[in-house]
Amino acid sequence: MRSLARTTDGEALLGDETGYVPLSAAAPGVETIREALTLGSQSLPEPSTAFASRIPAEDLSFASPLPDPGKLLGIGLNYADHAADLDERPPEEPASFFKPTSAATGPGGPIRLPPAERTDHVTAEAELAVVVGRTCRDVDATAADAVIAGYLPVIDVTAEDVLRRNPRFLTRAKSFDTFLVFGPHIAVPETGTDLSRLEVRTVVNGEVRARNTVDNMHVSPRELVAFHSRVMTLEPGDIISTGTPGAHVIRPSDEVRAEVDRFGSARADVVAGPEEIV
Repeated sequence: MRSLARTTDGEALLGDETGYVPLSAAAPGVETIREALTLGSQSLPEPSTAFASRIPAEDLSFASPLPDPGKLLGIGLNYADHAADLDERPPEEPASFFKPTSAATGPGGPIRLPPAERTDHVTAEAELAVVVGRTCRDVDATAADAVIAGYLPVIDVTAEDVLRRNPRFLTRAKSFDTFLVFGPHIAVPETGTDLSRLEVRTVVNGEVRARNTVDNMHVSPRELVAFHSRVMTLEPGDIISTGTPGAHVIRPSDEVRAEVDRFGSARADVVAGPEEIV
């Protein structure tokens, strides 16, 4: 399976299980990940077509694959088991919310916990995110693969105590800096790939805290793309996080992972305090 990634030096890469090559070497004229998203899985070349040597993933340092993401959408209570854990009734339609792009951070994080007077009960949760590749409206779920560029493991983070005070505080609870961690690459499966048996796992300090499979979602990833395309124009670089199998409280010095079968993982350290802006 192909994947799109970007180094900490800003070089866009195209890869597979055996390593990465410069994106421009495989797709002449395509310089950025955002440009590559518009090609779609059928037009994205194989790394083997590039006149360049493969570089193993372990020899590279990865930054966020999308330094300039578009709209960031999250979905609440999309797994029945997670809703039951929270004593919530699953919504009849996708319970979507926005996160600001300033909440996004790259592989490794860190997730920076706000001062205790702002929130002292923060949770992290693994999610599978869909990355939109083409501008679209009113897409049918059966045709969603034509506008989906790929999939990205993410860690979504929530100030749970803020949210519990009032559900209308959801935007604030989800919007602190570093409260959305991207995995190191966008997985680009073949069109029509069966997603139903993919397992998504929230892992904290090496222990699996929640797990579930995509077929237990109330609304599938492709259906979420179709649903939101009926509400708003979707554009390349937009990301829809599809919900979590469950969250776990995090504290300074913890390590969090969002693991998604076949599509990789996102990892982040947890630290106290915001980064200083100079």
